[in-house]
Amino acid sequence: MVQALQKVVGWDAPSLMSALAQSFGYPALAMPQLQDLAPEFGAIAFTECQQRGVVLGSVGANRRVLVLADPFDEATEVWALQKARALPGHTEVALAHPDDLAAFLAQQEQRMRAMDGFDPLQVHAVDEEVAADISLASISGEDSAVVRLVNSTIYDALKLQASDIHLECDAGCLHVQYRIDGVLVPITQVSGQDTAEQVISRIKVMAELDIAERRVPQDGRFKVRIAGRDIDFRVSVMPNIFGEDAVLRLLDRQSLTEEAKSLRLDNLGLDGASMTTIRRLASKPHGMLLVTGPTGSGKTTTLYAAITEIHSGREKIVTIEDPVEYRLPRVLQIPVNEKKGLTFARGLRSILRHDPDKIMVGEIRDDETAQIAVQAALTGHLVFTTVHANNVFDVLGRFLHMGVDAYSFAAALNGIVAQRLLRMNCVHCSVEATVEDDALAQLGLSKDQVEGWSFKAGRGCGHCRGVGYKGRKAAAEVLVLDDTMRELIAERAPISALKAHAASAGLRPLLHTALDWVARGETTLEEVLRVTG
Repeated sequence: MVQALQKVVGWDAPSLMSALAQSFGYPALAMPQLQDLAPEFGAIAFTECQQRGVVLGSVGANRRVLVLADPFDEATEVWALQKARALPGHTEVALAHPDDLAAFLAQQEQRMRAMDGFDPLQVHAVDEEVAADISLASISGEDSAVVRLVNSTIYDALKLQASDIHLECDAGCLHVQYRIDGVLVPITQVSGQDTAEQVISRIKVMAELDIAERRVPQDGRFKVRIAGRDIDFRVSVMPNIFGEDAVLRLLDRQSLTEEAKSLRLDNLGLDGASMTTIRRLASKPHGMLLVTGPTGSGKTTTLYAAITEIHSGREKIVTIEDPVEYRLPRVLQIPVNEKKGLTFARGLRSILRHDPDKIMVGEIRDDETAQIAVQAALTGHLVFTTVHANNVFDVLGRFLHMGVDAYSFAAALNGIVAQRLLRMNCVHCSVEATVEDDALAQLGLSKDQVEGWSFKAGRGCGHCRGVGYKGRKAAAEVLVLDDTMRELIAERAPISALKAHAASAGLRPLLHTALDWVARGETTLEEVLRVTG
């Protein structure tokens, strides 16, 4: 209203605010006077100050000033005064130009972000899809206990670098767990069945799901802004006998984009032999490089690292992913949108008409995508892709089961990488450890074979949150196809024959790489057993 009035009368800001101050009987504050205030975001939350154009600030003991940007908005003034009068002391009302008040709030936001340990210069333009701005100030100023719980859970998960948030409804309570370094870590337990249901409903509202439907699974997405970063969340809600469970997967695109600038294979912890072989496969002019492993084993990160190393700007690289994780400069990256009909198969067909040199397919999920990817590899393109399988030999059966011609698949395939992520011992609390005979027996090791190994384990400290592990590295086995292996695949030879030839050709199992880390004291036998089985 004030800015519209200013355009009508044609006055400058000081003249207009002086006239309004005389009309309403309130003093007008300029920017220097606003900066003398100490904002009380505990009484009126920062986000509400931004939305309503107000700020409550103290100017001394038991004396406060309620600053309004629009004196014509009587409802906001009454609402804000009710908030202010809940505090002890006297509250006065003053006016400030909307531009001055917005600039003052922006300064306060940067100050709060700096106190939270984030760089205020990293603030981006607001994305219209961002659902909410979550900060310590907004959490503490939130009236709803449920919203406060959800926002603080999200905020803490990002600070702890969790990949997923698990909200599990039990009889009369809600369990909150974070997945950190691939393992679920209990965080807290909230009592009350009603509270548990309200938390799940809040998640549904944020993800635009049906809050009335509690009998079938639902999937959705939402975004929040934390300290200037847009954080994407993929939501899965599943019914159970006590209500519903929710899992939220975090995706910090800005952080991943920053990591992508220095993303290389030698930063993933791969052993030298595997890294050299993957680089050689990624440098071929055409064919297919497959990376396999379970969910969360770093498959996509490995492909991104390989693409980053070979990207020279002289070739057209196109990716299709669900979702796009790392953002790479001068690479055309296409997000899958199944609601609009953009599937992996349809997108891949269109990519082939876009004159690409190298193509990355986020995941082979169906027969059609598999067949198109193989044809692309046979027609002069280098195809990078992932597929879910337990090891390099299961991948072969997976593609043949999807109806891909065995001869074409063998001709297209350059190599397969199977990998896992293992937690490393915390360097701050790692000490010498003894190993049980049972653990050695499960891995087929004898005491003579491990003589001279440096067994270590983390005791648990503040750096590793008491778990004894901090950080992960990728262990891999790489199968390179030669003419004999291609003939065996084309003839649909049994797996035993494939394994025998691979062993004779020098395939080093993933387990051996993991045991090398155990021998050097970088991880434990228990971790190797957990990951490799």
